[in-house]
Amino acid sequence: MHADNWAQKAKSLGYRSRAVFKLIQITEKIKQIKNPNLILDIGAAPGGWSHYLANKYPSAEIFAIDILEMEQIKGVKFIQEDLRNIEKIDQLSSLKNKFNLVISDLAPNLSGISSIDEENILELNLLTLEGAIKFLDNNGVFIVKTFQNSNLKKFRKEMEKNLKIVQTAKPAASKKQSKEIYLYGIK
Repeated sequence: MHADNWAQKAKSLGYRSRAVFKLIQITEKIKQIKNPNLILDIGAAPGGWSHYLANKYPSAEIFAIDILEMEQIKGVKFIQEDLRNIEKIDQLSSLKNKFNLVISDLAPNLSGISSIDEENILELNLLTLEGAIKFLDNNGVFIVKTFQNSNLKKFRKEMEKNLKIVQTAKPAASKKQSKEIYLYGIK
């Protein structure tokens, strides 16, 4: 399917963004995802991934956090908060080491200055990884967006230090010219 058609397809199916197809394509590769009952979506706005997962796993408890506002999604508990404060969120404090799935399609606002953008991406990736490690249960799955840049190897090594299996995915729903790439790992 041509990349521009993903947004139209998402809209026609009632999804919030084309990103839902990236998640679908990534999760189809990961055999360890089997009916998760506790899901954490970091950097969730506008909510495409949470919306899809709420429909796919209606009995799962889904928490979504983002610094930006997000419209309510049935079956998703949204918390408007900065990722840096994830450990201070009351609703999550008792759920450390309990999530089966932690996902993140988070990206910083890009400035166009590659050295600054790459450091901002790495910082958010490391914060997201730190949160995932604290909240994932054993054998839980972590999926994160990053970018093909000079810090990719450094971030992947950090994931490999903390997770058993780390793989790369470039879903067909990603724009061909985009440097975005997804890594996933098992705790």
